[in-house]
Amino acid sequence: MASLGLVSDSGMERLWRGRGGNAKKLGPLRQRSGFAGRKALTLAGEPDKPENPRMKRILGILVLLLLVYLATWLMSDLLTGRKSFLSAYNQENLIRRTALFGIIGVGVAFVIITGGIDLSIGSVVCLVGVGFPWLVSQTDLPVWMALVLVFAAALSIGLTHGLLITFGRLQPFVVTLCGLLLYRGITRGFTRDQTAGFGDELKGLRWLANGEIPVTEGFGIPVPCVLLILVAIVSGLLLNRTVFGRHLLALGNNEEAARFSGVRTRAVTIFAYTICSLLAGLGGLLFVFDTNSAQPADFGNFYELFAIAAAVLGGCSLRGGSGTILGVIIGTALIQLLRNMITLVDWIPQNIEFAVIGAVILIGAIGDEIAKGIVARRRGS
Repeated sequence: MASLGLVSDSGMERLWRGRGGNAKKLGPLRQRSGFAGRKALTLAGEPDKPENPRMKRILGILVLLLLVYLATWLMSDLLTGRKSFLSAYNQENLIRRTALFGIIGVGVAFVIITGGIDLSIGSVVCLVGVGFPWLVSQTDLPVWMALVLVFAAALSIGLTHGLLITFGRLQPFVVTLCGLLLYRGITRGFTRDQTAGFGDELKGLRWLANGEIPVTEGFGIPVPCVLLILVAIVSGLLLNRTVFGRHLLALGNNEEAARFSGVRTRAVTIFAYTICSLLAGLGGLLFVFDTNSAQPADFGNFYELFAIAAAVLGGCSLRGGSGTILGVIIGTALIQLLRNMITLVDWIPQNIEFAVIGAVILIGAIGDEIAKGIVARRRGS
């Protein structure tokens, strides 16, 4: 039963007693866990009713994506007589931006599912995205060693975040906010605020970000889209088909109940933040491969907001305990589509982009609270 992520009430009592606890004290734990009176503790956060609210959330955001897509086409092309939105160039660029931001969105989803947050993503993107071309152009290091160094830096950042949050008992907001300032400051320091780039070099690596797989004569699938699919498949299997994934969802639902059920909550949290930083590092490389140069003062600015907004919009609860990789990707596509709409539709001011992102996060948080209330009332009835 433990391997399935389910522990019965009697099993919980035996586990509690085996750890030296009093069975009478188990009642408050059940109440805090929201599992009182049930036959099983569903640590994976899966509903014990036939309905699947996560699938309903995905379908809802997918319908919204289609509506916004049609509205953008209507306002940008149909009413103006232009063909800017549906042009092959714009569609390829839209897919490429969705893929690049989708990779860092998948990373932050693991952290949000634990009930945490990572505000340092944009600065990690900056550190890796600026640090790699700087190492290649300003030092004698071979390319492979520079890649190892920047990925090691990203891994160390995630590991440090996890250790400070679990063993240091610091709040994720504080730890990652300090990281946001620290990593960008370090990058600006060792580069002396100078732009770093590749020039005409490393065209093979840059193909990973700006390359295309031809489909028709005028349209091709951007290579980052393929990379996003690979990341999504691995992440989806990790989240839904492994013990780690079940423990991650259990941790986000109720850390105390998960810990008393035998989940190594500290290790799960550290692993989640490590995944987030590694994918932010991968995103940083792909972003700089796409642009070919990066300025440390603004490279990656506010990227954490785009990632968090996409994850929340895609169904990741800020309280933790729920989220899907597919939902995050759809949420990312919607965010990038809204940005594209602001750019192409003449009567929409282009300087309200961040206002739109802020509104999306707020609407997602309100929707999450409403959904939680509906689920609680259904379970209570």
